[in-house]
Amino acid sequence: MRYDFGSDNTAGMAPSALEGLIQANAGFVPSYGADAITARAADQIRQRLDADADVRFVFSGTAANAIALSMLTYPFEAVLAHNAAHVCTDETGAPGFFGQGVGLIGLPGFSGRIDPLALKAQLTEPEVGHRQPPAALSLTQATEYGAVYTEEELRHLIEPVKARGYGVHMDGARLANAAAAGFDLKDIARLGVDILVFGGAKAGASCVEALVLFDKSLARRLDNRLKQAGQTASKARTLAGPMLGLLESGDWEAGGAHANLMAQRLAAGIATRSPFVLAHPVESNTVFVRMPAEAHQRLKALGWACYQFDDGSVRFVCSWATQEEAVDELIAAIAGLN
Repeated sequence: MRYDFGSDNTAGMAPSALEGLIQANAGFVPSYGADAITARAADQIRQRLDADADVRFVFSGTAANAIALSMLTYPFEAVLAHNAAHVCTDETGAPGFFGQGVGLIGLPGFSGRIDPLALKAQLTEPEVGHRQPPAALSLTQATEYGAVYTEEELRHLIEPVKARGYGVHMDGARLANAAAAGFDLKDIARLGVDILVFGGAKAGASCVEALVLFDKSLARRLDNRLKQAGQTASKARTLAGPMLGLLESGDWEAGGAHANLMAQRLAAGIATRSPFVLAHPVESNTVFVRMPAEAHQRLKALGWACYQFDDGSVRFVCSWATQEEAVDELIAAIAGLN
């Protein structure tokens, strides 16, 4: 099977991330995040965000998202999110597990963007004692369908929930792709996001994600929370090192830009050379194609790993490691299904 486009998780570590790990491995340093490598990686993130924030490195995006949401809500409350968001569809109830019962309220919107009118309607729902009221908003940048929110779009979603005193979380698993598409990372703190998950794994690091707390009041006993959740690395430098390698080399941005460019190449080839149509605009590193089930099965039989997404379209994902030759081979394979 060819896993080139199955997910951006199927690519290995970028060379700069691997070099960062090798360098972090040398010698003896303090454990549990009290080392210079972890501090440098955190500083790199703060510089990009232009914000004074508390930063911790954890092992997975699911844990980062779920722990973040548990910090913004009580167990009897709920989180507003797009109904296709990772926290709603692919985390096996982790927000409720870490939040000891925190609920999720799914909202509609094209290409994974929350519809502002749907959010407004939900915010005007009366609170009753028989269901969990919303207390936080979760946003995904870039979305599960590859859309990239503009500053204005985010503002129209964040302002009404902040006006009610709700918290705001951003899942940035593909934040590098959003940045490469033109999104200004400095807008995140300015818009009032309380907690950000700054993605590393999909950007070419190992299994690392950064939990970034702009609201430092939420950081009280954060290390205790992470330890209890099994997210405290004793050899923290080996977790932060790959992220540091990506950030100091500039490959975090460059890899996102390359992945986006390969997605544009793939989308253009499918649109011009095949009978199939794109299901969503291609704004970052993912391409969604309307393809009959029979054609999808034939493509998989040819050896291309790809799967049907929630809306019925077939998803193809490009990464920092995607090669032009592989894109062209896939285009030819899809065109041959005609």
